Amino acid sequence: MQRIINFILRYRNAFLYSFLALISLVMTFRSHSYHQSKFFNSSRWLSGNVYGTGNDISSYFGLREENERLVEENEQLRRMLFNTEFDTIPSLDSTYLEYGVLSAKLIKNSFSSPRNYLTIDKGGNDGVKQDMGVITTKGILGIIENVSKNFATVQSVLNTKSNINAKIKNTNYFGSLIWNGENYTTAQLIDIPRLVPLVVGDTIVTGGMSSIFPENIPIGVIKKYDLNVSRSFYNIDVELFNDMANIKNVYLIENRNKEEIKELENRTVNE
Repeated sequence: MQRIINFILRYRNAFLYSFLALISLVMTFRSHSYHQSKFFNSSRWLSGNVYGTGNDISSYFGLREENERLVEENEQLRRMLFNTEFDTIPSLDSTYLEYGVLSAKLIKNSFSSPRNYLTIDKGGNDGVKQDMGVITTKGILGIIENVSKNFATVQSVLNTKSNINAKIKNTNYFGSLIWNGENYTTAQLIDIPRLVPLVVGDTIVTGGMSSIFPENIPIGVIKKYDLNVSRSFYNIDVELFNDMANIKNVYLIENRNKEEIKELENRTVNE
């Protein structure tokens, strides 16, 4: 207590000056409307900036939650998009739908080796299965290769073993999308016959001739092409829509009729 008293006595002149200055300011603001308006405007400016900064901070920390909400909405919308052949969709989670959609996040990316694989944060416990298609909001990414309880690996389209059915948009000309292992922004479309009229910039999409991807999922655009004279087929470079070096959220596509189709095809071949 004595220390507090000594402190006050030591700085009594400063305390007295501050007290008198405060009284002077209060009396000035009360007696002059101009000073009052300036004071209140300054107060509004200060409080507005404080509230604005607080709102920006809270918005920043809410970005993750907002992003997850948008991913879930995209999952629902894609499920509807891939099942538009049904006139009525009773439930987006119903097994009545031909295609199921599941969202996931990439936890490991690879795009610089001849055989690139990616890892996602969902596995068998979440319903992930081998040979499910993997896409982003921009286009195809690859196919599920192996699955553990909580994780799964994806064979990227940037893999020299990859072979995906693809076509030129709004046509029935099909080919195979492969990768020559050179440029991570560009894949190759082969087996398109020379009679097909091509234009640089034409869109390439999935062909729907496999049991993995639905038809018309974007892949990329024709970057350049030349003709393999000996085989009468085009060699086409396709600039991918996906930035393969910058991917985070992905969607897994399950064709729920795939097993039935494969069983039927195998039985037909073996007859």
